[in-house]
Amino acid sequence: MLKRFLRASAAAATLALLATGCGSGSPAAESQNGNDAVTVGVIPIVDVAPIYLGKEQGFFADRGIDLTMESSQGGAAIVPGVMSGQFQFGFSNVTSLLLAKSKGLPIKVAAAGNSTTGDPTEDFGAVVAPKDSDVEDAADLEGTSVAVNTLNNIGDTTIKETVRQAGGDPSSITFVELPFPDMPAAVQEGRVDAAWVVEPFLTIATEQGARTVAANFAETHQELMVAAYFTSQQVIDSNADLVTRFTEAMNESLTYAQENPDEARRILSSYTDIDNETAAKLTLPRWSTEIKTEPVQRLADLAVSDGLIDTAPDVTGLLP
Repeated sequence: MLKRFLRASAAAATLALLATGCGSGSPAAESQNGNDAVTVGVIPIVDVAPIYLGKEQGFFADRGIDLTMESSQGGAAIVPGVMSGQFQFGFSNVTSLLLAKSKGLPIKVAAAGNSTTGDPTEDFGAVVAPKDSDVEDAADLEGTSVAVNTLNNIGDTTIKETVRQAGGDPSSITFVELPFPDMPAAVQEGRVDAAWVVEPFLTIATEQGARTVAANFAETHQELMVAAYFTSQQVIDSNADLVTRFTEAMNESLTYAQENPDEARRILSSYTDIDNETAAKLTLPRWSTEIKTEPVQRLADLAVSDGLIDTAPDVTGLLP
């Protein structure tokens, strides 16, 4: 189980920001050793293993950055945290960033976060159903109740797309909001017909007998970037060199994690409550440094077609 795994909703965050008139983020302060003191808002999940490895390996210190990670409740806290200057950088799923951008917030992606493995048979996120359920594939989700961690976000939009591709009617699905840690039990006890879970809860659910019935990330786009590290335009304008150095260190961290999966599994115990046995079994995300426009545009188009936003924001304006 994770120490503090709570739900993210950048849509709510952006509305709150616009209502309260929060200012833009501030550049890093100088630390005692002359380096830039940088705080990054993260969520204590498998996805952010690379940044913890990068700090441990000295990739940030080598570039004059004293890095601190601060665990938050999700995008609802991280987006305003970046905008107010509490964090110089933050981690959030791409749909949440698109929603924030559509509200006019001056944010920009600094580095990739994590991506689908591209393999529908083995991804770090999937929809699961009870082992004795009549739900056997994405089309069978039609007319069912499906748990997601946040309504109107990357979970339900990608699930709807997967169901559409399978020939089902996504409008007939009833989405139920539940925290990820509660989902394996909800599926096992029949409180929902299915649930979208990410690691380690995917491994936990399947070990309790649940079956994977849809791989909503991989089936939406084989190269889907699920999350990213972002910053504010204010930080970019005031300290562009810091952003460049952070991006370089983050890219080195992503590459290191991708090439050293055992190290990525090991580091999980330093910031989550995932035990070593579960860490050894779970499916890791793909950690790529490449940021492609097409998969992000796909999420933007889905956000429009599913009614999350009226008009897709300029994706190229969000990306580096």
